[in-house]
Amino acid sequence: MLVVGGTSDIGSAIARRHAAAGGDLILTTREAARIEADAQDIRLRYRVQVTIVTFDILALDTHAALLDRLPRLPDIAVCVVGLLGDNLTSANDPAAARLVMETNYVAPSLLVGLVALRFEVRGSGVIVGISSVAGERGRASNYVYGSAKAGFTAFLSGLRARLSRSSVRIVTVKPGFVATRMTAKLKLPPILTAQPEEVADAVSVALAKKRDVVYVRAIWRMIMSVIRHLPEFIFKKIKA
Repeated sequence: MLVVGGTSDIGSAIARRHAAAGGDLILTTREAARIEADAQDIRLRYRVQVTIVTFDILALDTHAALLDRLPRLPDIAVCVVGLLGDNLTSANDPAAARLVMETNYVAPSLLVGLVALRFEVRGSGVIVGISSVAGERGRASNYVYGSAKAGFTAFLSGLRARLSRSSVRIVTVKPGFVATRMTAKLKLPPILTAQPEEVADAVSVALAKKRDVVYVRAIWRMIMSVIRHLPEFIFKKIKA
């Protein structure tokens, strides 16, 4: 399994869940030192191979080179890259908005597209994209982040449709709130907030049961169904 975003809380949880089942790992990070201790713990605990590859997903011209220098083309590729940002800052600073959009949509989509091409040539592979329920409808409080996740969700959906007659599978995972370092300063409702390990479990189940789209907590499927169908004149009055 290739985990792009291996230093994130969710990425680490997914990696550990895969290693616990006996799977080898390739973890990407911008700074190898940040992940070495975690990688060594996984090696010792689960007796699997863990390879660390330095990679900055925002350096778009290095995506093909990343795949070229992997020890082998993985069976599963997971993209966990994300940046919440601050919506007020993004609304007033085009550079900040661009960073959120490129981190959550442009860069992950371009990388996933390249991986898909190589999987298609080989004739097998699974791509897991960690998107968000925030991408289902633009909300006043996070529409910059949400619009980027909406783009990534749509990209994954279209790629899945294009490859539907091949042996390459595309899985979209939509967490709601997740208790991570990225959300540490937010007040999150416990009933709607998953732990990184729950996301890892959801990915594992999706792989085993060959699911296309997964909500990490089932309640989010119902919530987002209601939100998607609210009339616009009501939706725009919601302060969320």
